[in-house]
Amino acid sequence: MRTSTARLTFMDVAIARTGLLWDAILVVGFACLTAAFAQISFWIGPVPITGQTFAVLLTGALLGSRRGALSQLSYLAIGATGIPYWFAFGGSPGIARLVGPTGGYLIGFIAVAFVVGWLAERGWDRRVWTAALAMFVGEAVLYVFGLLWLMYFVPTEKILQVGLYPFVIGDLIKLVAAALILPSGWLLLRRFRN
Repeated sequence: MRTSTARLTFMDVAIARTGLLWDAILVVGFACLTAAFAQISFWIGPVPITGQTFAVLLTGALLGSRRGALSQLSYLAIGATGIPYWFAFGGSPGIARLVGPTGGYLIGFIAVAFVVGWLAERGWDRRVWTAALAMFVGEAVLYVFGLLWLMYFVPTEKILQVGLYPFVIGDLIKLVAAALILPSGWLLLRRFRN
């Protein structure tokens, strides 16, 4: 049940299906999308640069808060089993990845998808500037989770050097790409519906 302030997400409007089976397909499908984007990665220290963030931002915006967060929770649960080629290539497999240096970022995916999805449900994904702001908020949430967890593995004075600075440019690119894709998708959808 949606509140009066919540709107339908892009996936709700683009593909007018409902039901538990459809929700499960979306949740698992977007978990797989995140896993696919995780393979675009390279290690620069204890935390890799990956395409996952882009997939997580889109997941939240396209699925909404609850399904987006559940999708990322599913992504982590499947990855915890040790399935190969699920998390970013290289590094520890399975549950070890969740309790290692990257664990905070991975756990943060759930919160990012929820927050971006919540903002999308309120129409923030329909204009470039508000979509960019929603993505920025999502990135900020990710860094809070990631950096707080990384402090257990890296000396405090090096935390920003290791866990933030190397990622800023790439994350800005992913943020802008996601912020352009969503309003463009809504525009195309309106044109096809007319």
